[in-house]
Amino acid sequence: MNDWHDAEQHVEKAHEAYEAGRWEEAESELRRALALNPHHAEWLFNLGLTLTAAGRAADAAEAFENSFASGEDPHAAIMAGVSRLRAGQPERSVEWLERAGKLDPTASESFIHRIEAYRQLGQHDQAELMFYMAQQVDAGSAEAHLALADSLLDRKMYEKAVWCLREASRLNPDMPGVQGRLADAYAATGRNERARQLYLKELRVDPGDIETLLRLGRLLVVMNRYVEAGEKFRRVLEIRPDHAEAHFELGDLAQRQGLPDDAAAQFDVVLRLNPEHTRARRRLVRLLQARSRVEDSGLAEALLRKEIAAYRGRPESFSPQDLTELAELLLDAGMSGEAVRVLRELVSRQESSGGDAMSLHLLSVALLRSGEHAAGMEAARTVLRLESRFVPAMHNMAMACVRAGQWRRARYWVRQARRIDSEDAAIRRLSLLLKLHLLVEAGDWLWRAVLRRRPRAST
Repeated sequence: MNDWHDAEQHVEKAHEAYEAGRWEEAESELRRALALNPHHAEWLFNLGLTLTAAGRAADAAEAFENSFASGEDPHAAIMAGVSRLRAGQPERSVEWLERAGKLDPTASESFIHRIEAYRQLGQHDQAELMFYMAQQVDAGSAEAHLALADSLLDRKMYEKAVWCLREASRLNPDMPGVQGRLADAYAATGRNERARQLYLKELRVDPGDIETLLRLGRLLVVMNRYVEAGEKFRRVLEIRPDHAEAHFELGDLAQRQGLPDDAAAQFDVVLRLNPEHTRARRRLVRLLQARSRVEDSGLAEALLRKEIAAYRGRPESFSPQDLTELAELLLDAGMSGEAVRVLRELVSRQESSGGDAMSLHLLSVALLRSGEHAAGMEAARTVLRLESRFVPAMHNMAMACVRAGQWRRARYWVRQARRIDSEDAAIRRLSLLLKLHLLVEAGDWLWRAVLRRRPRAST
């Protein structure tokens, strides 16, 4: 009897702490109560809510799952699924949401959250199926329309997404997030002013919405309204001074405004806050390379080697754009061998879609600089098979021929390139080199001819 009374007191204290926003204290009191009665479903559920409020989604999921095991409450299963979703575990989320749907087929929440889970898994057909099933339970669900809109936005089906979002707004005019997503759709289709107005409308409902502030700031950058964009990013930092993405955006903005030192300072802050922020690391390397200061060379090389290590550890996390940017930095740093490895990965990924001329060109450059002349020339030929008028590849072919002493072949490639672009600076320099070589050859031939015709001294 005393244990039960003590447990109830701990639960009461936990409730008071929860209402006051003292999550750690609330968790501590609930765990004390559960130590006395480990299978109390309601207390386990309250623990899940407390951990959710504290931002500990994975721990919250475990608490909700334990609550379900003690009482088989469909709502506990739904909360377990939602928590797994927030913890980045959509597969496990689906399992719990399906369990909730079987226990209570009239609960539209299990279908709505499965739309999001399947979206995260990239299974958009299943997401749409869940939407229609949610409609059968509750045809007036604004949440279902909002969840499907996210799936449509992922697939760049912007007009359908706009319809879903307008319907969600009609069903629930005060629903947060609708105007911001509408703005995303309009921004993606180039209707920037309309998008800007919708972002502002969303911020009037929630002025401290960090994601909306960031998206509006990025849109203002696209619209060349740099002063306003900077204000939005700095507003984010007023709310959360340690927000790495806001510092990154300010660095990008400084770079666009021709302030490289300010940009470098911001990217440095990003890396202090998040040492694994690869975009900031590459941007900082580029700025350090461009400054060409002796004191920067060591830092640039160290950062670049960290980026190489990050790529080797998780190559699949690097997009084609990331790989291209990394390869260019490596080439500029004279690390041609490393660039070859990165570019071969990039070219391999693009083979299924027919290949990309620029990627193959960069590989050709890296191979030639690494001394692999035959492979470099073959890569350049492949570029020209893809794009017969690709002048940089012709330049590479001509340079490779010069190095091999194939001067006549080099002149052929320069003539081909000049027919396409007579103003290309690299081709003009190479053309001058070949003309000088031709003059030297002519002078050498003339001198040898004079020597052959000189009368020999009589003996």
